[in-house]
Amino acid sequence: MRLVVCIDRDDDLGRKAGVAGPIVGRAAVIDAATRLGIADPEDSDTNAMFAAVRILDEIAKLGEEGEVCVLTGSPKVGLLSDTRVAEQFDLVLERVHATSAHLVSDGAEDEHLFPILASRLRIDGVHKVYIRQNASIESTYYTIVRAMKDPKLRAKTILPVALVLLVLGIAAAGGVLVWGVVGIAILLGIYLIFWTFDIDEAIIDSVRSASRDVRTGSVAFGFGLFSVLLVGVGFLAGYNAYTTNPHGALDALLSFFQGAMIWWVLGGLVWECGRALRRYLSLGRFPRSFVVATTSIIGIGFMSYGVIYLVQYLENLRTAAGLPLTIGFVILGLGLVIAAGILQQHFKSVLNRGSAELAPG
Repeated sequence: MRLVVCIDRDDDLGRKAGVAGPIVGRAAVIDAATRLGIADPEDSDTNAMFAAVRILDEIAKLGEEGEVCVLTGSPKVGLLSDTRVAEQFDLVLERVHATSAHLVSDGAEDEHLFPILASRLRIDGVHKVYIRQNASIESTYYTIVRAMKDPKLRAKTILPVALVLLVLGIAAAGGVLVWGVVGIAILLGIYLIFWTFDIDEAIIDSVRSASRDVRTGSVAFGFGLFSVLLVGVGFLAGYNAYTTNPHGALDALLSFFQGAMIWWVLGGLVWECGRALRRYLSLGRFPRSFVVATTSIIGIGFMSYGVIYLVQYLENLRTAAGLPLTIGFVILGLGLVIAAGILQQHFKSVLNRGSAELAPG
């Protein structure tokens, strides 16, 4: 059986039409494409889905058995969206026993996922959908206005500017402009951290995953709940260390992280164990990301603990007695983080090599 796969990497189907992936079957794909076309007639994913249905019909005319599916990712294109697409593809392959796949794409952005899909199923072909545009409406003004209607772009561009103006206005009205500038720096710093590491999307994804685990009775929910409790214990342990520290504010703050770090590391490890166990029970194998994630978490824990002690020593808050062990922690942690990076690159190279071998010659 040949499987026609259409990819909506930024989840326009979910955001605009309220359709959750994966979508499997000719009728379901046509219905999803129609809903998206009504919600946003200019979205190219609509044309890509109809193109996938057309390819399925061509396969049927050749007398071959086929099926069509649409995989959706996340509005925050990157690691999370690619992970969602890969997980949905695994679910589709459990339902549809395909021997090969034909990929349908509406742009270069989706091509980043081709090696991931090729590592799971032989790819027989790739079809790119190009949308014809009327040159008279492709003016700069129209392009900007149309782009500003995109909620993703507005959230990334208009929202930060609005917050800056709001904080500056309130601070100026209250006569505390300096604190307003400080507040802007903090807000922008938090925004950049969330945007860089997709923290907001990770939180949303975790909530969705926990909700799904509760409905299905997955063992991962127990691991997730336990990890949250460990993180909470870490905050309590850190707060206790902070309030009982007899030295200055800097040492008290460092003591907070020192007291909480071990619990946060344990919480992260328990969380990753739950994710790995869920993947093993559903697919029969542990994910490679489990090794990378756990190694990184342990390495960051060692490094953080060592750096905290070094800062305390440089501020004359600790003696040199524990310095050799502390330096050892930093070196060990750095080595683990580097090893995790090497493993990740190795897994990527294996994936890309497998994709190249499976690509039609």
